[in-house]
Amino acid sequence: MSRFWSPIVHDLDPYVPGEQPKVANLVKLNTNESPYGPSPRVLAAIQSYEGDRLRLYPDPDASELKQVIADYHAVKPEQVFVGNGSDEVLAHIFHGLFQQSAPILFPDISYSFYPVYCGLYRIDYECIPLDINLAINTADYARENGGIIFPNPNAPTGHLLALNEIETLLQRNTDSVVVVDEAYIDFGGQTAINLVDSYPNLLVTQTLSKSRSLAGLRIGFAVGHVDLIEALIRVKDSFNSYPLDSLAIVAGVASFEDDAYFKQTCKQVVRSREAVIVGLRELGFEVVPSAANFVLASHKEKDAALLTSGLRSKGVIVRHFKQDRIAQYLRITIGMEQENQRLLAVLSDLIQN
Repeated sequence: MSRFWSPIVHDLDPYVPGEQPKVANLVKLNTNESPYGPSPRVLAAIQSYEGDRLRLYPDPDASELKQVIADYHAVKPEQVFVGNGSDEVLAHIFHGLFQQSAPILFPDISYSFYPVYCGLYRIDYECIPLDINLAINTADYARENGGIIFPNPNAPTGHLLALNEIETLLQRNTDSVVVVDEAYIDFGGQTAINLVDSYPNLLVTQTLSKSRSLAGLRIGFAVGHVDLIEALIRVKDSFNSYPLDSLAIVAGVASFEDDAYFKQTCKQVVRSREAVIVGLRELGFEVVPSAANFVLASHKEKDAALLTSGLRSKGVIVRHFKQDRIAQYLRITIGMEQENQRLLAVLSDLIQN
């Protein structure tokens, strides 16, 4: 702790990202990355990029990327905001839309960056408990608020909130912004982007890190009413006018142009997820219903922390959270088939022994 820090820094409790171990030959199932590489069209676009152009600043508006996102989701380009990963987009949302007189609301078990943003921007918040099945009950959000945010599917549970339930929430909450964080929507849900033209207080965020296999390039976006997008642009241009580099823009455009590859790999992840769920249940695990590229599972007899360390000792890494309600769960990213089989085999040995 330094005497040169600004006062706010002393009170920050920073987000802890999933481990990126520098050990070879690990089965890495801890950070919800795609098991598949990017579209070949993405790789070709990067390889064909003229290197001399790197001496120039990128398009500060990323207009070409905004256009393909708008075309893909049948909205206008001015309804799209892009940023350096959805984390940066969310940070601008908290800064530009959630600094209100009333507290914002989000689930008690959810993306752990939300309270970090609140600490950074001095935002009051209330955590709304998930129900007994670890699902969001929209009726619990019928209270005064300065905004509502939740992932859909939720993370780390994987639970999906149906689109009609989101619409009910929007109808009950017309005086503040509702943000639906759709980092995992492509693995089993229907996007709420279809509702943005009907609800001017709805903002939907997505990322190219998961289903489009571009976690290493950091591309995220939001879609909503032009007034909400203007707020984000004003914050962005007061912070960093060039959040996306030229290669990221090129890659993002190419990703949306290869819809067949995108849909194929999503289907493969879903098939693998269902096979992993079957395998886990055969080993005595209870698995929370998931519409994401991960599952949350708890064994009836074995301690989650011990299983996590046992897996690691055998070269398999999963995520274990110490939060009370999920301390006995493992969050397991869906990997390649051989990785999933290795996971199940090691778990079988640990449980039997």
